[in-house]
Amino acid sequence: MVRLLGVDLSNNKKIVYALTAIYGIGLTTAKKIIRDSNIDSDCRPGNLTIPEVALLRENIERVNLKLEGDLTRFNTLNINRLININCYRGSRHRLHLPVRGQRTRTNARSSKGSKTTTLNKKK
Repeated sequence: MVRLLGVDLSNNKKIVYALTAIYGIGLTTAKKIIRDSNIDSDCRPGNLTIPEVALLRENIERVNLKLEGDLTRFNTLNINRLININCYRGSRHRLHLPVRGQRTRTNARSSKGSKTTTLNKKK
C-alpha cells in the first residue's frame, strides 16, 4: 500500500484516480503529475516500485499547491475571517445555512437539519 502525504492510496484503483484521494488534487492535477513522472496511467499503486513512488512524491511537491492540512487550514481561516467581520456570508456560515443564495423555504434540508413537526397547542 502506497502512502503519500499521510493518505493511503487504494490498491484497487488506477493511479490517476487513486491520487484524487489526496485533498487538493483533482483529476486534471493527477493526470499532470502522472505525465510528469512518466508512469503508466493504467498502473495500480500497489504495482509501483520504490523509485517510482519517490519520483511521484517529488512531483507532488514540485506542483506547488496547498494540499491536505495546509488547504484545510487555509479554508477554515477564510471562513473564520468572514464570520469575524460579520458579513452576510459569515453570518450564513455561523447559522449553518446555504451561503450562495440557494432557496431555503423548501430545500436545504442537509444544512438546516431534519424537519421537526410542531404539535397544535390547545387554547
